[in-house]
Amino acid sequence: KNWMTRTEDVLSSLSPSTSPMTPPASSCSINESYKYIFLPICYSFTFIFSITLNSIILYRSFRQAKRWNASLIYMVNLASTDFMYGLSLPFLVASYIMRDRWVFGDFMCRLVRFLFYFNLYCSIFFLTCISVHRYLGICHPIKVITLETKKAVKNTCVLVWIVVFALTCPIFRFAQTGYVTRMNCWDDAIDKEFLDYIPYGIILHLIGFFLPFSIIAWCYSRVVLTIFKTLNGLFRGIEKDEEISVFLGARSPTIITITLLFALCFFPFHVTRTIFLLLKVTGKVPCETMTTVSMCYKVTRPLASFNAWLNALLYFLTKDKVGAHCCPAGRTKSPHYSWNITAPKNPYHPFRCR
Repeated sequence: KNWMTRTEDVLSSLSPSTSPMTPPASSCSINESYKYIFLPICYSFTFIFSITLNSIILYRSFRQAKRWNASLIYMVNLASTDFMYGLSLPFLVASYIMRDRWVFGDFMCRLVRFLFYFNLYCSIFFLTCISVHRYLGICHPIKVITLETKKAVKNTCVLVWIVVFALTCPIFRFAQTGYVTRMNCWDDAIDKEFLDYIPYGIILHLIGFFLPFSIIAWCYSRVVLTIFKTLNGLFRGIEKDEEISVFLGARSPTIITITLLFALCFFPFHVTRTIFLLLKVTGKVPCETMTTVSMCYKVTRPLASFNAWLNALLYFLTKDKVGAHCCPAGRTKSPHYSWNITAPKNPYHPFRCR
């Protein structure tokens, strides 16, 4: 009897249900109760401001459609995608208020998840176009006359829509509804398809964010370098304080706004999401680490949606200059000079139209 008892003890110690080397899957339970308050507030805020501000931009822009220049064409496309995304936010707000319960059907789940990423990467790509536009206007002001025609800009915008749609359409395949304790709307992928989602998610981050971010960083580094070279080499004998304020005045709002958007909205979200995806697929991560990364990812997600109304700052900061020509209409036959939204007052300014 004693021998049988000892044998049972040994067998029970080897049982997987009690082995310390194989903890149950539910041992790391992440408390996400905070998101049922934080996320509805953030998404409601974004909904109100994105619909209001982008409606104003689209209304004012279409009233003056004949005066559109390259900057305004990009802004109209940016406002259009922000407005579309804003229309999807009430569904997310309702879902989080009901504590992750999704009652709007599988198609709406896929559409809402798709619109988030479609808007996100449309914003990034259009901001990249605006940054390249500023770079060309400052560093290559002669070449930009032929490159930045209205037709070329419109074709660029169409290309952006097509490329971003191609990048984000797999979201329709991965995002779906599924039961856990209630009907949920999965953002990335359900558990059994998560390994298939990882390569796509990483490629989406690389092409959709890190590549445009590198282009913008390079463009603005060249812009800053060109500005300082110009100030040091071409403004000798001219009042430097006046020239600095005039030269930077038209460009600094755009540079600062785009830098703010990437610092607040895009960079934290993509960094935390990339870490979250990599840690989740490894499976051997301390519970405390996974909880912290998950919380950071969930917090930065609504911050990424703030771009839907922060993009409007680009319009309102330069709205008095949009549509202005750098030279009077009677002095040039080409409308392509309209890329330069302001003209320096000094007639000897190196970038002034003559």
